[in-house]
Amino acid sequence: MTVMKTSMRNFFAHKGRMALSAVAVLLSVAFVTGTLVFTDTMNTTFDKLFAATSSDVTVSAKGASDTGETTSGNGKPPVMPAAVLGKVRAVDGVKSAEGSVFSSAVTVVDADKDNLSPSSGAPTIVGSWNANEARTMKVTEGAAPKGSDQVMVDADTADKHHLKLGDEIGVISAVGTHTAKISGIAAFQVTNPGAAIFYLDTRTAQQTLVGESNVYTNVNVTAAAGVSDAQLKKNVAAALGGAYKVQTAKETADANRKDVGEFLNVMKYAMLGFAGIAFLVGIFLIINTFSMLVAQRTREIGLMRAIGSSRRQVNRSVLAEALLLGVVGSVLGVGAGVGIAVGLMKLMGMTGMNLSTDDLTVAWTTPVIGMVLGVVVTVLAAYLPARRAGKVSPMAALRDAGAPADARAGVVRAVLGLLLTGAGGCGLYLAAAADKAKEGSLWLGLGVVLTLIGFVVIGPLLASGVVRVLGAVLLRAFGPVGRMAERNALRNPRRTGATGAALMIGLALVACLSVVGSSMVASATDQLDKTVGTDFIIQNDNGQQITSQAVQAVKSTPGLERVTEYKVLDADLKTPDGKTSKKETINAADPTYATDLRTETVAGNLADAYRPDSMSVFEGFAKEHGIELGSKVDVAFKDGTTASLTVRAITSDDVVVDKGAMYASISTVAKYVPADRMPLDQLVFATAKEGQQDAAYKSLKSALHDYPQYKVRDQTDYKQALKDQIGQLLNLIYGLLALAIVVAVLGVVNTLALSVVERTREIGLMRAIGLSRRQLRRMIRMESVVIALFGALLGLGLGMGWGATAQQLLALEGLNVLEIPWPTIIGVFIASAFVGLFAALIPAFRAGRMNVLNAIATD
Repeated sequence: MTVMKTSMRNFFAHKGRMALSAVAVLLSVAFVTGTLVFTDTMNTTFDKLFAATSSDVTVSAKGASDTGETTSGNGKPPVMPAAVLGKVRAVDGVKSAEGSVFSSAVTVVDADKDNLSPSSGAPTIVGSWNANEARTMKVTEGAAPKGSDQVMVDADTADKHHLKLGDEIGVISAVGTHTAKISGIAAFQVTNPGAAIFYLDTRTAQQTLVGESNVYTNVNVTAAAGVSDAQLKKNVAAALGGAYKVQTAKETADANRKDVGEFLNVMKYAMLGFAGIAFLVGIFLIINTFSMLVAQRTREIGLMRAIGSSRRQVNRSVLAEALLLGVVGSVLGVGAGVGIAVGLMKLMGMTGMNLSTDDLTVAWTTPVIGMVLGVVVTVLAAYLPARRAGKVSPMAALRDAGAPADARAGVVRAVLGLLLTGAGGCGLYLAAAADKAKEGSLWLGLGVVLTLIGFVVIGPLLASGVVRVLGAVLLRAFGPVGRMAERNALRNPRRTGATGAALMIGLALVACLSVVGSSMVASATDQLDKTVGTDFIIQNDNGQQITSQAVQAVKSTPGLERVTEYKVLDADLKTPDGKTSKKETINAADPTYATDLRTETVAGNLADAYRPDSMSVFEGFAKEHGIELGSKVDVAFKDGTTASLTVRAITSDDVVVDKGAMYASISTVAKYVPADRMPLDQLVFATAKEGQQDAAYKSLKSALHDYPQYKVRDQTDYKQALKDQIGQLLNLIYGLLALAIVVAVLGVVNTLALSVVERTREIGLMRAIGLSRRQLRRMIRMESVVIALFGALLGLGLGMGWGATAQQLLALEGLNVLEIPWPTIIGVFIASAFVGLFAALIPAFRAGRMNVLNAIATD
C-alpha cells in the first residue's frame, strides 16, 4: 500500500512530465482501437447489406461466380434462358420467383460523355428494376423505369454528379450504347456500398446488357411459408438437374462477405501494422521519460532506500507509475479510437461509401485489446528504468545528484549493437545475392529487423560521433551558444540515441519505400522503353473489354501504320510430360504483336509463334514440363475445341511486361473457338506512320470520342499513369507512417522538456552570468535540431540500405533499375530540421520564462 501511495504521489507530482508519454500511449491505442472498430463496423454494414439484398434462393448461370456475375469473354454476363423461370415457379415450396438481369461490365456517361462511375474503385452496376431491388431501394423522386427511354439512378450518384429528372445518360456495354432519360431517383434503404447503380426495365436491360430477350442472369426465389431455404434449394436444384448454380441466402451472403472480408482484412492488418510501428516508437518515448524521471529523483530514491525501502519496493514504485500511465493513456486511447473510427467512416462517405453511425460496432474485445496493449507496452517500456532505479545504492544517491553511469553496461551495449548490426548487414548482403526472390525475401526481413535493433542498441555510440559532426557543420557558426547546444546533446548519449531512434524508425521506412517506389517506376519505364514498340495503347482501366465497333473505329483512324488486337483466353494444357495444367491463359494477338512488344526469347523466334497452329511458352513452364522447340501441346480452349499446337518460341522469364505469357495468333485460335464465343479484345495497340505521331494521337482520341470507356495513351501517358498509381500508394503509406513520426516528435518534445527541468539550476546560473533569454531559447532549439537530424541521418541511411537491397530482389522479377529519389531524401532531411525546431518551441519558451533566482536555488 505504501508503494502504491508513493507511486500515486510521484505520478501526480510529475503529471506535466507524464502528459506527452500519455499522449503517445493514447495515439497508439487509439489507432489500434479505431482500426478494430472501423473494420467491425464495415463488416456489420456489409452483413446487413448482403442479408437485405439476398433472396431466399438465387439461381444463376453456371459461368457466374459465387458472388454474382462474371463477365464472359464476349463482354456480356453469363445468362440462362427465360424458360428456367417457369420451371422454378413450378417447384414445390416456391412462393414467388422473378428473373433479373444485371452487369458490372458497363460504363455509364452523362450527356457530355463524362463518366459517372465512382472514383473510389467501387463498381458501376446496371440492372433490371424488380421486387428484390425494391426491398433495399426506395423511389424518392419520379418513378421506376417503364420503357426503353427511361432509367433510374441511385440518389448518391445523382447528388454527386448533379443529375436530375429528365437528364439524358448513356449505358455503354458490349452490345453498344443505349441512351435514356432519368425517370426516377432511388435511395438506399441500407448502407450504400459505394457503387453507382442504374435501373432499366427488364426487357430494356436484356437488350442493353445481353443483346437478346428471354434471358436472365439471375432468378430470385422466395420460399413459401414453412419451407426452409435449404429445402427450397434442394427442390430447385433437383428440378433444374444441376444445370445452374443454386445458392441459399446464407450462401450468397457468405460468398459476398468472404469477397469483401479479404479486402477488409488486408486493410485491417496493414493499419494494425502501422499502429505497431507507432507503439514501437512510443516505447522509446516511455523509456526516455522514466529514465530521466529516475535520474532526476535520484536523491529521493536514495532517501527511500536509506530509510528502509528495498530494491524491489523502489522497482515496484516505478512500475506502478508506469501502470497508472498505461491505464490513463489506454482509457483515453480507447475513447479516441471510437472517434477515429467515426472519422474514418466520414472519410469513406466522402468517397461514396456511406457508413451509418447507427451501425457503429464496438465489440467487447476491442477495448480489452486496446487496454491490454497499452498497459503491457507501457509497463514493459518502464521495466529497464525501474530496474536501474532499484540498483541505486543509498550512499551513491545521497552523494550524487544523478545516477552513476554504468561503464560496463555501455561497453556491453556497444558490443551487442555492433554484433546485431553486423549480423543484419550480412542478412542484407545475402538477400541482395540471392538467386530466388522467395529465399531473398526471408534474408531481407531478417536483415531489416537485425539492423534496426542493432542501430537502436548502438545509438548512444553513434550519437557521440554523429552529433559532433553535425555540431561542427551546423552549430559552430553560432558561437558559444552552438557549442553549448552540442554539449547538451552529447551530455547523455543514451538519451540522445533513444530519442533519435524513435524518429529513425519512421524515416527509415519512408526512405525504404521511396527507394523501392522510385526504382519500380524507373524499372518499368526502362522496360517500356526497351520492349514496347508501339505508339499507342487503348484499354479500359476497369477491365471492360473493347468492343468490335471501337476496334473498327481505331482501324479507321487516319495516320496509323498498323493496329494490333490482343485477346485473352482460358484453356487447359496437356504437355508432353503427360500432365494437364488447368486454367492457363493463352494470349492471342495479331502477328504484329511480336513487333509491338519486343519480348526476349531463350529459344526460337517469337514471330514464329504466330504461324498457323503454333504457340510460345515461357521459360519456367517449359522447364517444368520438359518442353522444347517443336514440342506439341494440346490446348483445350474453354469456349472451343482442342488444338494441337507446336511450340515455336520459348520466352524469357526476365521480363516485366507480359511476364509468364503464352502467345498464339488470333487466326490460329479462331480455328478452334467459334466466332460467337471468341472473346473481345483486352487491349488494342496502334502505331503511327513515321512522323505522324502527334496527328495520329489527336485523331485516335477523336475517333474514340463516342467510346469514353476507353483510354488512349501514348508511352508518356502510360508511364505517368504508372507513376501516379505507385505515388498514390506511397502517399497512403506515408500518411499512415505520419502517426509514428508524430509520436517521435512528441518524444523529442518530452526529452527536451525533461532535460530543461533537469538543468534548471544550470540554466539559472547561465542566465545570471549574462546568457539572454533569446540565446537560451536558441540553444535549446539547436539542441533539438541536432537530435532530429541525428535521427534523420540514421533513418534515411538505414532506409536507403533496405530499399537498395529490396530492389535487388525486384531485379529477379525484371525490375533492374535502382533509383534513389534524392529530392525526396533531401526534402525529408531538411524537414527533419524543421521538426526539431517545432519540437523545441514549448520547452524553449518555458526555459526562457524561468525566474533566475528560483532556478539557481533549485536543488
